[in-house]
Amino acid sequence: MEWTERAVRTLQTLWLEGVPAREIGQRLGGISRNAVIGKAHRLGLSKQSDANQAEVTPAFVGTGDLTERMCRWPIGHPGDPDFRFCGEAKIAGRPYCAEHCSLAYRGKSDEAA
Repeated sequence: MEWTERAVRTLQTLWLEGVPAREIGQRLGGISRNAVIGKAHRLGLSKQSDANQAEVTPAFVGTGDLTERMCRWPIGHPGDPDFRFCGEAKIAGRPYCAEHCSLAYRGKSDEAA
């Protein structure tokens, strides 16, 4: 997922209105809930209200909780106390889920662009 300025502005607006992360992702064209939450975190947006907290809390996992079947895409900075990994189901033979594989592995046509 490439975050355009327009997508970032939309995310910020909807986030501040308290729209759940899952719905923001749908409005932005099918972006995952975790991608929305991760981007909001990187933008420094404050947590949504307690009423929406159950929706906002990411399903990320810590190092000790990773299993062989979980995506190992890092979320945040390794030095931060809330550093986690994606934890979604990974693609067989790859360390990442489908979404993160699309970011990590690019074909030659992508490199030329």
